[in-house]
Amino acid sequence: MGAVPAAQGEAGLIYQLCRWCGTASFRRLLCPVCASSDLDSVRSDGLGVVVRTSVVHRYTEAARNESLVRLPEGFVFRRRVVGAAPHLVHVGARVRHVAEAAPEAGEIVLELCDPGAYTEWQ
Repeated sequence: MGAVPAAQGEAGLIYQLCRWCGTASFRRLLCPVCASSDLDSVRSDGLGVVVRTSVVHRYTEAARNESLVRLPEGFVFRRRVVGAAPHLVHVGARVRHVAEAAPEAGEIVLELCDPGAYTEWQ
């Protein structure tokens, strides 16, 4: 179990795959479908697609982006997208995992694969 956090600094993300039903999940102790605790840790390449996005102003003076991101392995999770202005993150944008700025905090952030694609919308 100690090898998983160190491996997250490398390219990709570690997620869990249920040995009983095959459901992929992220940072769970039990499978969300069958409640099995028999989970394998598997590495994802960390590429995903934004399926919902919003600009958030809570608790800070600066705006930030929070998006729901779907990974091809079959799970969706809410993450912060960096690398572009918050209003330029759009549904359908391809994103990738970036190494955590503060791994001890456990925050995982994503960045746009092509941040300059929608600069004409500014």
